[in-house]
Amino acid sequence: MDWIIPYAPHSDCRRRASCAAGLFWPFLSRLPLGRLPGDILIQRPNFTLYMPITSGLLVSLLVLCILWRMRR
Repeated sequence: MDWIIPYAPHSDCRRRASCAAGLFWPFLSRLPLGRLPGDILIQRPNFTLYMPITSGLLVSLLVLCILWRMRR
């Protein structure tokens, strides 16, 4: 059955990162992500729009730095 799924060299890294994020979720959920300046929240009757622009950029930069560091 192993011959059906080709080996992806970075899949192990992704699995480890997913496991680490799952294990540290209780601590990660306490971070103020989603409530940073630059995150847009518009509330109207029967309508809520939330765009976490700054939080998304920060998380993206953090993941980029971690992956860059792991490949070095």
